[in-house]
Amino acid sequence: MDDEGPLMREVYPGLVAELERLLEGQGERNLAILARDLRIVAECGCGESHCQSVRTAPHPPGEPYGPGHRNVLLDPDEGMLALDVLDERIVYVEILFRAPMARRDVTRP
Repeated sequence: MDDEGPLMREVYPGLVAELERLLEGQGERNLAILARDLRIVAECGCGESHCQSVRTAPHPPGEPYGPGHRNVLLDPDEGMLALDVLDERIVYVEILFRAPMARRDVTRP
């Protein structure tokens, strides 16, 4: 579909591998499997220099997410990684206080 963003594993392969490893380590096997097929829907856009967060699903109207939402805090070697999970789908990857990630250019046919 043309409105789908690029696969996160193609743009940030190291990040996805790290998410999979950390989620497996916390017993979040289903989320680890889902992490492989995340798509980047939008960059955070907050403008903070320490933030590289991405939306992996459209945000529902209003704040917060509401019923079915939970946070999964991960323990990376660098910075902070946290996931917003809505109805057991990863909808937002919070990436804070990390070295700038090199973004692979993904050309879509």
